[in-house]
Amino acid sequence: MNTAGSPKTVTILGATGSVGRSTLDLIARNPARFEVFALTAHRDVAGLAEAARRVGARQAVIGDESLVPSLREALSGTGVEALGGEAAVIEAAGSGAQWTMAAIVGCAGLKPVMHALEGGGTVALANKEALVSAGHLLVNSAKSSGATVLPVDSEHNAIFQCFDRSHPGSVSRVILTASGGPFRRCSLAEMRVATAAQAVAHPNWSMGAKISVDSATLMNKGLELIEAFHLFPLPAEAFQVVIHPQSVIHSLVEYVDGSVLAQLGAPDMRIPIAFTLAWPDRMETPCERLDLVRIGSLEFEEPDSQRFPALGLAREALRSGGAKPAILSAANEIAVASFLESRIGFLDIASIAGETLAGFDPPEPRSIDEVLEVDRQARAIAVAQIGKFAS
Repeated sequence: MNTAGSPKTVTILGATGSVGRSTLDLIARNPARFEVFALTAHRDVAGLAEAARRVGARQAVIGDESLVPSLREALSGTGVEALGGEAAVIEAAGSGAQWTMAAIVGCAGLKPVMHALEGGGTVALANKEALVSAGHLLVNSAKSSGATVLPVDSEHNAIFQCFDRSHPGSVSRVILTASGGPFRRCSLAEMRVATAAQAVAHPNWSMGAKISVDSATLMNKGLELIEAFHLFPLPAEAFQVVIHPQSVIHSLVEYVDGSVLAQLGAPDMRIPIAFTLAWPDRMETPCERLDLVRIGSLEFEEPDSQRFPALGLAREALRSGGAKPAILSAANEIAVASFLESRIGFLDIASIAGETLAGFDPPEPRSIDEVLEVDRQARAIAVAQIGKFAS
């Protein structure tokens, strides 16, 4: 815990992505409250250097080691230490910061997240694939080190704010909301010919391409069900999904007496990020304030399992357990990347994920290295599936 008046020390893993940039925006608005130890990025040298200069980071780490000379040149004269490579990113994750934002996309974030948890500080978790693929390992690591895990996804952050963690037995149900994405009202025929540009045009949220496509398929909501299972002590069947196109209610928690608590807010990721950044306090944000009168009405509907089969695949993976969630996450990443490259159709994403899930059943991983091996094999199987669907 930082002493009264001293700034909270911060490290941001994935500083140039959408979540990282939103985090930096909040920190730049409150420079006296935070001291930045390290920022990392995969290949965005210009974005990383600009961010490091803006918040006065001690260290900037680029994942692609070949880009270190370019990063050093970009930071010349700033006093910011420039490093690179996977090992340097992992070391930055264990920099000793009191608060670490884990926002590296995909299984590339697994080892850094684990290293941050082993340090025993507070980890704001925005990497859903890490918890999906290695949930038990990450949760056990946090318990062993005394680390605090704070969810950044708007849905899990909302649950965290409404969930009585001292009396989990009083909770009967958790309802995660989904916007329904850009294809909520589209027919299967329309979805079959949907383009990448259409899929990433989320109606409410500003997000990266991969997560925007996941939102369009509802795979993001399926992965979030698996995440929620690891974050909150309830059985798998207690987690449900409802389509809520306005994205005003971010999730709801129902108690055994019939009371339902919900967290509402504008669809701006800076709100849940600020909650984790200031926790256990709160901090001001520049986000739009909720105007319920202007919104007028809130809609809800059941997810359509025929048009959005990804949600069912995630439930299947959660029920099966073991390596199945890691397989689903890996296969989905391969399929989404192929869709964004226009190699397969939109509906093929769930088909490839489903075939990979059904055709690969390794033992449950017992270490991060074993998770990464399952991830590698699942990706190879998914790549082999691409040829069957490639246009």
